[in-house]
Amino acid sequence: MFQKNPALKYLLLSAVLILIDQATKFLVHFNMEPGFPGQIVLLGDWLKLHYVLNPGMAFGMQLGHEYGKLFLTLFRLVAMCVIAWYLVHLAARHAPKTLLTSLSLILAGAVGNVIDSTFYGVWFGNAPVGSPTPWFHGQVIDMIFVDFWEGFLPSWIPIFGGQYYSTPIFNVADSCIFIGVCIILIFQGRFYSPEAGNRALDEGEDDTQPTATEDTEPEGKTNSSSSTDEVLAKNDSEESATASEAVSEKNEESEQNWYPDPESSDNAPTPQKD
Repeated sequence: MFQKNPALKYLLLSAVLILIDQATKFLVHFNMEPGFPGQIVLLGDWLKLHYVLNPGMAFGMQLGHEYGKLFLTLFRLVAMCVIAWYLVHLAARHAPKTLLTSLSLILAGAVGNVIDSTFYGVWFGNAPVGSPTPWFHGQVIDMIFVDFWEGFLPSWIPIFGGQYYSTPIFNVADSCIFIGVCIILIFQGRFYSPEAGNRALDEGEDDTQPTATEDTEPEGKTNSSSSTDEVLAKNDSEESATASEAVSEKNEESEQNWYPDPESSDNAPTPQKD
């Protein structure tokens, strides 16, 4: 099944990751209180579950525009379709497995956040106040809080100086996108090198060319085989005709020796005495 459709296993990987992402968001929404009252410490003071709503992009980034959320949701929908098509296209061309796995992670993250933005405003009623419609305005549920540092940034830092900062809170979908992009950036020289392209083309040609065990033979070999068969058949016919003539002559000689010649003196009847 996977040989006929090489992209299927990568799409299944994306589907599994999407289910995990949505399961964690549903569990957090129905079992945790938002903010610090519902925070759960997992490992010391640096890894926590912290339920927050994100009206923008990954890691809490937003587009400061009235229709920024709608534009972001539509952009995610288009990106999701493009990534899915690209994944299927590369799988058909036998691209490196690591690249295809990275694209499956990115696709899973894109679809996971598209589901949040498209439906959570209706399902959970968490669309921002003043949204023209709950559709396509749902807020993404984030919960993974890696608390390395928080506080006010030094004033000498450009743009962000003097502002309060804490480690971004994210979800499983954000993690998939981040890991997939990092893998592509780290191994892009291997993925997109000329050697990788030639190797992919060679693998594709090997799958389409007939093997030595198939019925298809080279044209020259077929013609030579046909000529040889015709010569052998002609020789067999000549040998059969010669053998038949020899057998006929032998039979005639046998018949002549079997019946005596009446004119021969040796075979004349002996006269009887009275």
